[in-house]
This record gives sequence, structure tokens and C-alpha cells, in this order.
Amino acid sequence: MNKALAAVSYLFLFTSIASAQIFSSPAEMYSSYFNEVKAAEDQSWDLWDRDMYGPILLVNPSTREVYSNYPDLGGALTSDGDVYHGMLPAEINTANTMVHWNGRDWAMVMLPLPRYKKDRVDLMAHELFHVAQSSLGFRGYSPANSHLDDKNGRILMRLELEALRKALESTSSYDIKEHITDAMIFREYRYTLFPEAKTTENLLELNEGLAEYTGFMVSNRTREEAIYHFETDINSFVRFPTFVRSFAYETIPIYGYLLQQSDKFWNKKITPGTNLTDFFIREFWLTLPADIPSAERSIENQYDGKVIRAEETNRETIREAQVEKYRKSFIYQPHLEIHFENMRLSFDPTDVIPLDDKGNVYPVIRVTDNWGILDVHSGALMSQKWDKITTSAPAKIDGRNISGDGWTLLLNDLYTIVEDSAGNYQIIKR
Repeated sequence: MNKALAAVSYLFLFTSIASAQIFSSPAEMYSSYFNEVKAAEDQSWDLWDRDMYGPILLVNPSTREVYSNYPDLGGALTSDGDVYHGMLPAEINTANTMVHWNGRDWAMVMLPLPRYKKDRVDLMAHELFHVAQSSLGFRGYSPANSHLDDKNGRILMRLELEALRKALESTSSYDIKEHITDAMIFREYRYTLFPEAKTTENLLELNEGLAEYTGFMVSNRTREEAIYHFETDINSFVRFPTFVRSFAYETIPIYGYLLQQSDKFWNKKITPGTNLTDFFIREFWLTLPADIPSAERSIENQYDGKVIRAEETNRETIREAQVEKYRKSFIYQPHLEIHFENMRLSFDPTDVIPLDDKGNVYPVIRVTDNWGILDVHSGALMSQKWDKITTSAPAKIDGRNISGDGWTLLLNDLYTIVEDSAGNYQIIKR
């Protein structure tokens, strides 16, 4: 970290400590946090030409205790001043997401909230965007982008972010444009290697990318705060187990922040049919070279290419062993296959592992359905069609309570587990 960023980091810490408030109750504290995001949304009304403030559920994932700024329409929450308090039912999964519950669409946000005010506002405004996005015309696509678990896909994503980092740090308009051009060269080369990625990446960027950009803009950071925020995020992102569902939280906010300096409301030009890569190339007035592969090779080492390649080559060896372990657990060896009827789920978007053409492994995932509640803490395989999930074989069956290596299943009364002639298991209705 350079001296300027270290100074900013110290300033943030000092400001956070100096401005810390003492609250007499959780309700008073959460009321203050709701007021923070409401004030920020009121000041950012012109971002999307609408008031984005709405119902928020703050959820303690361990206890399922919730605090909200609106009453639910089913009477489950009781008022505590201007805050509402209660317990979330077991069938509702907890995550940072949009959820429909008891008559309302809520922005659900996991507790504890970030310590720093602008991070809190950013997080809640992100989820409020998801509540409003359908009325803005955007759908919640969430493709996995499995190519970003491939060594070359990861290398080119990291190189793109390093180019964007340099663009953020630059003060010369010429240098900024040069680094953005290089970022797009890395991106276009990725699309040369993985042609479908231009579509699948775009779908996630229109969903999570625009939501994260909205949260960032509503938080109203200064330039110094913005650079610190993005650099901290990039440093965290490259340590994520996988990039397949998390990259859009990094790319679109940075491109958007750089573009809004010359076109404050560029986001209003975006439609569900926009390809954001083509849009940014046009709006930044970039001219890309005809020979993208050669251009990529010529600039790679300006952005720590040798270090990144060495790190990703080492990771690939570890990944191949992990993938083989998952193949054995969920394909070759006896396993439990559960088909969905009315599925709802929550998972960690920073840790999703593609498994060939079989789907994606989620190391941590919670699924609720008509058949019951599945909690997984050491991996389960989601099919490509999202119509079933596979765990390792049960180790213990005790009536409705079933468990295996790193997972538990609580079955509802109308369902039972059966074993077939191959030693595999399924859940069926009685």
C-alpha cells in the first residue's frame, strides 16, 4: 500500500472511531442505519430518476432475528419505535438478496453491518436496487461464468482489474484512457478464448454490476475514498476461491465510476439489451488494435503478468485435485440426488466451482423446498439446469433427520428417502 492510501486508511479508521455512537438499544442503532441509507437515497434520486428507498430486513443469520424499517403485512414483526422486530421463519434463507416475504419485497441484508458508514450505505443501496430493478426493466440473471475458474480466464480477469487499478490511480486523462484501453484488450482477448463469455459475463454485469455501481454512487465517496474502496475490493477479490459469480461486483463499478466523471448519468442509457463491453468501448472513445492476441502479449507484463501467471498456474494444480475429489463424491461414488419442486436457496457467490458439464459445486449452500431444508457446509453439486442438487451419500438416517459428510437434511412429513439398486439415494413423496 502506498503512503497516500495508508494515510487515507488511517483517516477512515480515525473517523470511524471518532464518530462512533453509543446506542441504548439495537432498535435505536438500526433506526440510525435506516436513516443513513434513506438520506443517501434521497440525495441520489436523480441516479435512476426515482426513489429507491424501501423495505429492508436486517437479519442475524445465527439467530434469525430480524429488524426492519417497514412492518410486514402478515403480522410477524412487532414495532419498537420506528423499527420492527421479529424472527425469520426457518424456510426463508438468509443472504444479501431480494426476498419476497409476508406481502412485501424486501432488501435483505445480513448482520453485522459494516462498521464504516459509507460501506453500510453501499451494501443496503445495492440490495435496494435489486428490489427496484424489475421496475427499471432489468432481470436478475445470474449465470455462473465457468470460464472464470479456468486458468486463462482468471489470468485475464486479474490483468483487466490491474489495468483498471492503474486507471484509477492516474490523474492524466491520456494515461486513464490508455489503461482503460488495456483493460478492454484483456477483456476482448478473454472473449477470443471463451466466445460465450461476452454474453454470460454481460448478463451478470447487468444484474450485480449495475446494483453494485448503484450502491457505490449512493454512498457518495470522495475521490480518495473511492480509490481506497476499489483498491481494497480488488485486493480482496483476487483472494476469493473463485471468480465465477463475483467479478461483476468489481468491473462495472470501476468502469462506471471512471465514465461518470465525463457522463454523470451514463447508467440511464443502459437497457436490458445493452452489451456493456461494447457500450464502454464506445462511450470512452476507445480504439482497440486489430490483432488483440498480439496486443495482449505486448502489454501483459506492465500489469504484473509474470506474477499473476505463476500464481494461477499453482492454483490450477490445486483446483484439478479438488475437482477430481468432487467428481468422486457426486458422480462416481454413491450419492444423494434431490430434485427441486419449489426451490429457494442462498449461497456464497465468491465460492462456486464448475464441475465440467455436470453443473457447479457450492461449498456452502442452503436450500429450502417442499421436501424440507438442506444445509451444506462442505460441498454439493447443483445441476446445470438448476433442477436438482447432489450431495455425498447419507451417513445417518434418523427418521426425518438425515446427515452426511458436511451436510444435514430435515425432511418434511410427506417425504422419505429411498435407496436404489446402485446404492444411490433419492427423496420421494410418500
